[in-house]
Amino acid sequence: MTARPPIELVPGAMAHAGNLAPRLRRIDRIECEAMGQTGAQALHHGLAASAQTWTALIDGAPQAMFGVVVACATSGEAIPWFLGSTRVASEARALIGLGPDIIAAMHRHGRCLRNFVSCDNRAAIRLLEHWGFFVEPDPIAVRGIAFRRFIRESV
Repeated sequence: MTARPPIELVPGAMAHAGNLAPRLRRIDRIECEAMGQTGAQALHHGLAASAQTWTALIDGAPQAMFGVVVACATSGEAIPWFLGSTRVASEARALIGLGPDIIAAMHRHGRCLRNFVSCDNRAAIRLLEHWGFFVEPDPIAVRGIAFRRFIRESV
């Protein structure tokens, strides 16, 4: 009997968003609100706007959703996004291991990946750095919340 991986990645679906939205981490809800959306709106928008999306299932339940939106095809810019529950945060080691394949798939949609993360979202900042993103040190205020821009360019 083979061990089941701690996180199973499947294509993102609206049903996953409805299930995950009420269980988003507090910091993820704060980030969404600073960008003018509820968690549910951000998940639905991400699914609709993304070139590719994934849902991270743990024990068969959606615990995170993420994707990549093509910002400008001619310049090669894309916007990665990630929203998750506290349960997915406890599987950081498994997420780190999945990173290279996820990032490679995102880079197929854009040479330069960039977005913003709350300065208070320490777990996300650590994950981004493990995945090879540069997190800029200077904060940018959005609706009273301090964010830091993160960026990763393919070589």
